Amino acid sequence: MFTVGAIQENCYLVRRDGSDRALLIDPGEEAPRLLAAMEELDVEPDAILLTHTHFDHIGAVAPIARDTGAPVYCPRAELVALQNPEAFIPPMFGTVEGWEAEEPLDGGDRLELADFDIDVIATPGHSPGHVTFAIDGALFSGDVLFQGSVGRTDLPGGDHATLMASIAALLERFDDDTKVHPGHMGLTTLGRERATNPFLQALAGR
Repeated sequence: MFTVGAIQENCYLVRRDGSDRALLIDPGEEAPRLLAAMEELDVEPDAILLTHTHFDHIGAVAPIARDTGAPVYCPRAELVALQNPEAFIPPMFGTVEGWEAEEPLDGGDRLELADFDIDVIATPGHSPGHVTFAIDGALFSGDVLFQGSVGRTDLPGGDHATLMASIAALLERFDDDTKVHPGHMGLTTLGRERATNPFLQALAGR
């Protein structure tokens, strides 16, 4: 996990032990740092996976994709935002280079990349096309679920009821010991969030 940029976004480099192939999930900023880490680990990315296209999750996509040749997998509903991110970014946050994703995702996709079987789960609410990646019993949840909180829904395309329905579906499908790798803050588990997260307790009617 690399925490990058002014918004402290979590980018993940995922690989099998000893493998020279990896997945890069949500490279939000600091492309030189991420490229240097991959060089130090002697890995090449099989793919760049995006949970969604808010600027703090895509700032390093273009330079890393161009440098490595890795294909970019992006939610279909947010392809335009990746192509032209500045149309969706408040001016105060500067500029982000756009990229045309090679592989659109709809949710329900199954991918085989870097020796991993990956379930792509539609989890809209924080953004219209948001997806969560389930990899080896762990969830890479982007900005759906955090340690003690959930994603904001006051940005364009956000909807709180939709977000909570997405979270409820994850809770129904996965066990409490499922690890959650969120887009911000620390790592957690579904069980911990079920027991302590006030948003999830409200979801359960407590």
